[in-house]
Amino acid sequence: MRSIWTGSISFGLINIPVKIFPAVQESSLDLDMLDSRDHSNIKFKRVNENTGKEVAYQDIVKGYKLDSGYIILEAEDFEAADAIKTKTIEVISFVEEQEIDSLYYEQPYYLEPDKSAMKAYALLRDALESSGKVGVTTFVLRNKEGLAILKSYKKVIVLNRIRFSQEIIEPTELKLPPLSKTKTKEMDMANKLVALLTEKFNIEKYKDTYTAKLLKIIKEKSKGKKITVPKMKVVHKQSDNLMEMLKASLGTTKRKSA
Repeated sequence: MRSIWTGSISFGLINIPVKIFPAVQESSLDLDMLDSRDHSNIKFKRVNENTGKEVAYQDIVKGYKLDSGYIILEAEDFEAADAIKTKTIEVISFVEEQEIDSLYYEQPYYLEPDKSAMKAYALLRDALESSGKVGVTTFVLRNKEGLAILKSYKKVIVLNRIRFSQEIIEPTELKLPPLSKTKTKEMDMANKLVALLTEKFNIEKYKDTYTAKLLKIIKEKSKGKKITVPKMKVVHKQSDNLMEMLKASLGTTKRKSA
């Protein structure tokens, strides 16, 4: 793996040089875009709006448009905006992980320590593990300031980007039913169904079966086999009798678990 960022963790007066590595990868198939007429690859080019000619990547600069025109930004300008955050993952505070709603989580990365910082890295990792807390941090990656948490995961410190509060869209414009404040028979039955389906979470139990099935179809098509799409029965309207549906669901679940 190639690192995508090099800097250091600032933990009190302790400085831990680290590198950032991707922690996740896509499980979907890498599909190419083709011309339907002759199956030639579709290529995307960076072209000059005025001349229509292709522009080499090294000749492309970034700019921000003002009324007076574009202001071109150099690499030094991005670092000058906050030189510390471009090179430092600063631990601001420690919090209980459960206090952070899952809606805020964005992208995880692995942190690898420099050889000279193994002891300090292990100290922070083990402190996170024993305390059960996560460190709230800020840093700059790819010219964008990020908010993140540091947490212990197995032997590695994970940097998990989280969203700023202003990036969350409030659901005020959605048409939603009111929250129920009274206990009903239907709610009691729903809680029983939840309890019956409750089990210890095991991530290994869940696999990307869609990609595997799609790859199987691709291989079958390569052998000339005709693919048939199974008919799906879509229910547009459920029964208005929630109690009967809940009872039936409980009965079905009990038979499956028996």
